[in-house]
Amino acid sequence: MRRGRIAIVPLLIAVVVIGFKYCTAEKVTNPLTGKTARVALSSAQEESLGLQAYQEVLSQSDVVQSGNDYDLVKRVAGRLAPATGDAAKEFRWQVSVVRSREPNAFCLPGGKIVVYTGILPLAKNEAGLAAVMGHEMAHAVARHGSQRLLRTSLAQTFLAGASLSMGDLDPGQRQTIMAVLGAGAQYGVLLPFSREHETEADELGLIYMARAGYDPREAVSFWERMSQASRSQPPPYLSTHPSHERRIEDLQNFIPKALAEYEKVNKSGTPR
Repeated sequence: MRRGRIAIVPLLIAVVVIGFKYCTAEKVTNPLTGKTARVALSSAQEESLGLQAYQEVLSQSDVVQSGNDYDLVKRVAGRLAPATGDAAKEFRWQVSVVRSREPNAFCLPGGKIVVYTGILPLAKNEAGLAAVMGHEMAHAVARHGSQRLLRTSLAQTFLAGASLSMGDLDPGQRQTIMAVLGAGAQYGVLLPFSREHETEADELGLIYMARAGYDPREAVSFWERMSQASRSQPPPYLSTHPSHERRIEDLQNFIPKALAEYEKVNKSGTPR
């Protein structure tokens, strides 16, 4: 190999490895959207990691064990869990409330939900909380974490192959090229993938809350309050989440489909 040239073999090997990882990864289909995706971990592995992370969070937090906030969160979780359908039939749902000013909530793989008390004033009512929790539960049901893990692994494999292929280049030149490639992977692949998951979780979350008997229009109201309460956001292309304005617009587009589910519940008289 002559000095200053890029070797093709490491890149070719990286491409083969990427293809092998992708093709051998488990394929999952979202039953509501029909979209297919590949995941890095099995359901059992996800559940094990989710439970481990859940226990770690609780061990380091001020966990609320009774009271109005606790009852509210438990009630909403109890209505939302059945609404997730067959995709989560193996989930062992658990929910905990953590006393914190941080306006946050999340659902770990396998159905382990944590709601911070700081989100409750912004949720404002039970339906607003259902919008928050439905969104977070959708991430777990759609296995977004495992999807992102696979995509990150593929990107890292490509970057490793690119780095090896440039082993004969000037160190400064190599560093510059790798920085460009790394930025391209981050801002051109990984972040857009994350924003796509946020939008999908919004759509699924609306369906879940509607099936549980909550008015899906409350999700729009919640995000309007979040937009007013939030500080300035980074440009969308630098963020893992869509802008509040984009999110509200997307939710409004999803509302008709969710309202159809909500009306079914109203006619039957019971959440499903």
